[in-house]
Amino acid sequence: MAKENNYLASLKALETENFLDRIFYRPLGYRIAKAIQHTGITPNAVTILSIFVGAAAGVFWFFPYNIAYAIAGILFLVSANILDCVDGQLARLTGIKSQVGRILDGLAGDIWFLLIYIAFAYRLNLQFITPWDPWIYLLIVIASAYSHLTQAALTDYYKTLHLFFISKEKGKEFENSKKIEERYKQMTLGVNKVITWGYSIYTKMQEWQTPQLQAMLKRLSEKYGNDIPDEIRANLRTKSKQIMPILDLNTFNGRSAVLLIAVLFNILWIYFIWEIVVLNIIKIIVRRRHEYICSQVEQKN
Repeated sequence: MAKENNYLASLKALETENFLDRIFYRPLGYRIAKAIQHTGITPNAVTILSIFVGAAAGVFWFFPYNIAYAIAGILFLVSANILDCVDGQLARLTGIKSQVGRILDGLAGDIWFLLIYIAFAYRLNLQFITPWDPWIYLLIVIASAYSHLTQAALTDYYKTLHLFFISKEKGKEFENSKKIEERYKQMTLGVNKVITWGYSIYTKMQEWQTPQLQAMLKRLSEKYGNDIPDEIRANLRTKSKQIMPILDLNTFNGRSAVLLIAVLFNILWIYFIWEIVVLNIIKIIVRRRHEYICSQVEQKN
């Protein structure tokens, strides 16, 4: 029982984890986090390592198709995602948490995929010669990177918001851009300040995508301050859980399934269709459903 409680304590919340995370990534991440818990290795060090490991996948996939390179890239990408689990679980087990660490954690995956998009575009440029080369592939990379960024931003926002619905303690990471800007102004010049500045822009992107959510939060704050009634929290939590299965398609696991098929069978173009078309449609569906829920709650309060 104690072991199970320790495992659950290493997670943000079990109900925000998708199936593959629950059965593979999180249990394995927990074992690694427990193994290095007293070694002095920090969560940020694990995050930085994950960036290099994930970037290696893009390097292997840059070369012309070779099954050995394809499999090696898959192993590196899976390993990077395991490390991405380890850093957060290690932070919760050791209590070593920081705003910069959370920002770095979110940035890591964006770096992996940017390099992967560049590698894929280069490969497609070699495979398919068109009159628009290489500009068409540059546009594909930009469209993929922008799609990924907005999808990841919204997914992270909704999952962090769900923690806020569970409890104020769980939802500490849910912040608005004004608070982040206030913290930024008080920071001394350095890397942390630059990272916080980028995070404020990222948060504004999340807020821009969710106008009804912002209106609901403003209304609840005006009426209840920091003490939103448990009944409202429970209602929002229940409705948020209903959206989680489709929201999970915009996570790493939702991308990686199609990504790994594309790599193994050398049909890279199919991944760009998945990213730019399918996942954007899913994002729109999730956002509309969530915004509708927020508008209903705002009207009732």
